[in-house]
Amino acid sequence: MDQGVSRRGFLKAGAVGPASAAAVLATPSVLRAQSPIVVKMQTSWPSTDFGMDAAKAYADCIRAMSGGRLAIELTPAGAIVGAFQVLDAVHDGVLDAAHTVPAYWYGKHKGASLFGTGPVFGGSATVMLAWIHQGGGMELYRELTQDILGLNTYGFFAFPMPAQPLGWFKEPVTAVADIKGLKYRTVGLAADLMQKMGMNVVQLPGGEIASAMERGVIDAFEFNNPSSDMSFGAQDTAKNYFLSSYHQASELYEIIFNKDFFDGLEEDLQAILRYGVDAVSTINTAMALNTYSMSLQKLKDEHGVRLHRTSKALLDAQLRAWDALIPELERDDFIRRCMDSQRAWVERVVFYELMNAPDYAFAYDHYFPGKLKL
Repeated sequence: MDQGVSRRGFLKAGAVGPASAAAVLATPSVLRAQSPIVVKMQTSWPSTDFGMDAAKAYADCIRAMSGGRLAIELTPAGAIVGAFQVLDAVHDGVLDAAHTVPAYWYGKHKGASLFGTGPVFGGSATVMLAWIHQGGGMELYRELTQDILGLNTYGFFAFPMPAQPLGWFKEPVTAVADIKGLKYRTVGLAADLMQKMGMNVVQLPGGEIASAMERGVIDAFEFNNPSSDMSFGAQDTAKNYFLSSYHQASELYEIIFNKDFFDGLEEDLQAILRYGVDAVSTINTAMALNTYSMSLQKLKDEHGVRLHRTSKALLDAQLRAWDALIPELERDDFIRRCMDSQRAWVERVVFYELMNAPDYAFAYDHYFPGKLKL
């Protein structure tokens, strides 16, 4: 029954007096009481992972912004499909939505990784999220997902992640020779990159990493951040944690919706789902800075983890590996056009950023002398 018609008819019939009518008018939440539209969303993250907390923050935003008209039913990786299968499940309508990253479906098209795990060209994840919104990235993403791959989905991007650590190693690594031949877990184009550097790459969901390390399936790994890594026991599998890397320095969360489901919603609910992504992006950033920094301290102080900055020799080798990989990738017309767009954006935007930004490390060392010497 139409709520507006029901309300007008109720008052017109004189079923309530003036005082009662005023009370009803003052409580629209009562008038709107109805079962919410349930959005079945699965993440690509284990239940204890930071990604689940980030997705829950989005679900909370959507419930509040919609006045309870939308309710996201959130489940972790594996509840319905595997962590790497959420895109197919959303496309097929098995799920209404998913919280994931494009690197998890780069097997469909390597261009997917350009929306989070491609060459950074000097730009951070914040720069790449700005490219999506202002530099033509969203149009290219729509071309890839809908025109090239024919996916029955829409996708939006949230949370410019801090650069991901190089990861966990049983012994310190400082030169390319130290990592050659190691069985290493990563995903997306980072897998191609590390193979160029001589590593043997295994792609695994986060929930399988610790057991793979214990069984010798992998020798070293990266996942995402100190909090997520600590949640699945990374500190119990290795004690050398290398921070700073170019393999995934600009990743974003991708929030995907089934196109038929999304198009069937009222326009204001579509807008809430869309712009709720932007709201939670800010929330997730604050959550991450707080949580990641506390977790890093715990890893160091309570678990005896040795923190290292990745050597310049390894960082330089990563850039040279990207240099070798990029021409191979650019044989694909879409990837070439996408990278051209990113390079033009980064060249202009990061020039401004770097010219304008003060040396924050210099100021930090002034007030907290000696702490940066790991």
